[in-house]
Amino acid sequence: MALRLKIIMNPSSGRETARVNIEDMLAYLVSFSALERADIYYTTKRFDAVKFAASTDPSEYDYLIAVGGDGTVNEVVTGLMEGKVDIPLAIYTSGTVNDFATINDLPSRPSDFARMLISPDLVKVDCGKVNGKYFLNVLAGGLMTDVAYKVPSDLKTAFGPAAYWISAMKDLPAMNQTVSLKIIAGEEVYEEDAIMFLISNSKSVGGFRKLMTMADLTDGLLDVLVVKKMEPGEIVPLLGKLMIGDHINSSNVLYLQTKELELHSDGDVPVVLDIDGEEGPHLPARVRCIHEAITLVVPGKEESL
Repeated sequence: MALRLKIIMNPSSGRETARVNIEDMLAYLVSFSALERADIYYTTKRFDAVKFAASTDPSEYDYLIAVGGDGTVNEVVTGLMEGKVDIPLAIYTSGTVNDFATINDLPSRPSDFARMLISPDLVKVDCGKVNGKYFLNVLAGGLMTDVAYKVPSDLKTAFGPAAYWISAMKDLPAMNQTVSLKIIAGEEVYEEDAIMFLISNSKSVGGFRKLMTMADLTDGLLDVLVVKKMEPGEIVPLLGKLMIGDHINSSNVLYLQTKELELHSDGDVPVVLDIDGEEGPHLPARVRCIHEAITLVVPGKEESL
């Protein structure tokens, strides 16, 4: 079957290699007579991808392909959810940090991505919603969680993932600054002075592949991780545990799973949320998991090509 594709691309993502990768991928499909149509929509400003995704007619295409980093993918997911568009989503990773693509082993080579489209598996995955906005991977607040959207685009292009670490180092002197956080999850109430907090739909966040150790994209639950205020000497040992996924039993960490929750802060400084690497709303927030919201294209059993 020849494929009909709608492609939404951030052309500046991934050191501006997105265009070349997509051209190579399409050429591969053509060489196997597996492409009927490919319509490419380039984003030039924020929310373009939301508009492009929301206006998709599922009867015209087999797959919608999001090409870019986590922010681009978030906008595409938002468009699908807001527009109530039911079409399989393929994610072509080309950003600086791509947690969702990494944890799902989504291919980054053009030929591998083309083979996935020819012989895919389709998986229903969950989506998070916070104060009317959607997230596929992570909602975050506190120390260093604003790095993704504060790093200039030209710095990301020049230095790749190192740009995030360069910017994050500026926050280290503020380790004693905490968020007075209150979490209401069902009948449970938690109150903590938090350095940072993360609510995720998948295991990988910020390049830490085992950060949310119990997360499952299909279980209908969100995983919540709160890093509590701690002494300076406790930071390095905790980082070591975070790297290997041995942190959820630490006394410096609160970890729980829930279908929905409320977040409040009693502090005087507004707490800004990060949504999939983009600036989001302030606390308070109501967060819930939308079960099996998105049909995701993942590698399947390949035919002989």
